[in-house]
Amino acid sequence: MNFDPPLVPGRLERRYKRFLADVTLADGSTITAHCPNTGSMLGVAEPGQRVWLAHRPSPTRKYAYAWELTELAAGTLVGVNTHLSNALVREAIVAGAIPALSGYAEIQAEARYGKEGSRIDLLLKSPDRPDCYVEVKNVTAAVQDGIALFPDAVSERGTKHLRELMGVVAEGRRAVLVFCVQRGDVREVRPADGIDPAYGRTLREALSSGVEAIACGADLTPGAVRLSHLLPVVCP
Repeated sequence: MNFDPPLVPGRLERRYKRFLADVTLADGSTITAHCPNTGSMLGVAEPGQRVWLAHRPSPTRKYAYAWELTELAAGTLVGVNTHLSNALVREAIVAGAIPALSGYAEIQAEARYGKEGSRIDLLLKSPDRPDCYVEVKNVTAAVQDGIALFPDAVSERGTKHLRELMGVVAEGRRAVLVFCVQRGDVREVRPADGIDPAYGRTLREALSSGVEAIACGADLTPGAVRLSHLLPVVCP
């Protein structure tokens, strides 16, 4: 996925009210940008960090800038826009970059399913196999040694989605959880048991019941982001 127009660099002053961030641009002006991430943004929303913004002025947009990337001290780029994750996974499936999800004839988005009134991110369909329900989770938090963590805050919604995926498997269909890891310094993904122990317990239950988990790592530049490689999902 290419960033078009090219992203604009700046320096983060603060993130506040979940959806807003003040950023100082290269010319010294400070603007307010939309923050397309409702999580805690653990480690990727520190004042002084270099950030990259999309600039798309429009009469229908309240904020002309939107925060897309954070650059860490080591130079690693992290994609913070959770709205991109579904499109990135879909793009990777179509490109054959996720072999376990290849071979389906049709991809539907936001189909209703489950006993708790959910919508699945991607529904893969083919006449010769059971439907495959794909739930996508964006991952930005990481700790030392290249270990990424999900979630970065308590996520009752995420736990609900795991229950729904278990229901899919119980009905004889396929359910896959895909972690979309938008950072280039990660070697594996783990549940963030210290942040949301209920999610960790439910993830382990889901995996033991037949729900599949796949993690996809990304290559990021200020010009583009693409899911390029698979990562192990580790539940010690």
